[in-house]
Amino acid sequence: MPGRLNIKTRNGFTLIETLSAIFIILIGLVSGLSLITQTISFMSLASSKLVASYLTQEGIEIVRNIRDTNWLEGSGNFWDEGLTGCSTGCIADYKHSYDPSDQEDPDLPGYSDQFLNVDSAGFYSYDPGTATKFQRKITINNGFDSEGISILNVSVVVNWQQAGKTNTVSAQEYLYNWR
Repeated sequence: MPGRLNIKTRNGFTLIETLSAIFIILIGLVSGLSLITQTISFMSLASSKLVASYLTQEGIEIVRNIRDTNWLEGSGNFWDEGLTGCSTGCIADYKHSYDPSDQEDPDLPGYSDQFLNVDSAGFYSYDPGTATKFQRKITINNGFDSEGISILNVSVVVNWQQAGKTNTVSAQEYLYNWR
């Protein structure tokens, strides 16, 4: 057939099609891996924030516990005894009993960038144990509300370093002499 063109049909891919397919697959893989690493980093930060928020709340609860203990010990103790020397920062944990009747040093120990430790049971304290990345500073200021009632302004800040950045969780509460 003289008027008919004889064209061979080719099966398979050309080099450009193959390179294009590999490039698209690589973009998908790199995007997926990037998403996975960001998710892991975010989960680690979220976990640290959760621990820090619990440590912050615990700091306020420790101060409230000392106030309530002062009330329970009788009329000889003032409700804020042992809590008045923390305007520049203190440390406290549940493992130590701070005795406000101690004549030498009735106040909580001063803050000096100490890191909390965790023991084998998972409790955070300043006792020897596994060092953590968390620091907790408790600040207490005495004052009066608008009606002249004595109050304690309790502020707790927990700091830690993660991924080259300083992270902070803080809380504040007013404790009243309601008794």
